[in-house]
Amino acid sequence: MKRAMMVLLLVFGICFGGFSTENAIARDPVIEKVIQRGTLRVGFSSFVPWAMQDKEGKYIGFEIDVAERLAKDLGVKCQLVPTNWDGIIPALLAGKFDVIIGGMSITPQRSLSVNFTVPYDHVYVDLTLNKERAASITRQEDLNDPDVIIAVRTGTTAAASAARQFPKAQLRMFNDEAPAVEEVLSGRVHAFVASAPLPAMETIRHADKLVQKFKVELHRQPVAFAVPKGDFDTLNVFDSWIRLAEEEGWLQERRDYWFKSDVWQSRLH
Repeated sequence: MKRAMMVLLLVFGICFGGFSTENAIARDPVIEKVIQRGTLRVGFSSFVPWAMQDKEGKYIGFEIDVAERLAKDLGVKCQLVPTNWDGIIPALLAGKFDVIIGGMSITPQRSLSVNFTVPYDHVYVDLTLNKERAASITRQEDLNDPDVIIAVRTGTTAAASAARQFPKAQLRMFNDEAPAVEEVLSGRVHAFVASAPLPAMETIRHADKLVQKFKVELHRQPVAFAVPKGDFDTLNVFDSWIRLAEEEGWLQERRDYWFKSDVWQSRLH
């Protein structure tokens, strides 16, 4: 019943949202193209456990669940478009896909290029340390040292947070998180900084090599869908969906599954 109500409200918004003066001058709302095409194209980048490939090569994760449920409620198919993180906003603006659903936190700089929906989640930055390389590091402040090397993923909130929190440290940038994790496991860097819960998960998986010596919750930010600027019809439909999915408890149930349990890890190996 709740799902039927959600679909009804979303369709109502699509069909009747165009009567306002503001919408009347909008050009080709993306949501209309999605309905006509019968496919929602979703841009994302791999972030564990937001989006990742299982042992069969299929994408799974919190973002994938969100994208697929959104498409189902709109009555269209979901087309996943994996995209490099550092080029994901330009790809959206170039029309490569309809929306970014990829763990993207809201920032003023990004808001200059895209419009964000209401938040559907929040993210904070965490870190893990190499046991041997970072043996002398006992406080978060100890990382702010010219001799400390920190691995981060290029263009992420984690990279910006690390640069702000540890301006004296050396940041080693990577286009993906997998090689950054390998750097801290090998001891070539002191620490790995990324969005939670990945650092904690890697610490549990590699307890012989990694350690979290202090609680860190850097730079907590809201996470939202991103759409092209000026497309208020599309923004309204996505906002409505997020609010309804939150109210029915579905978003929280998915958060609990992906971020507060490890039962899904058997699907990876």
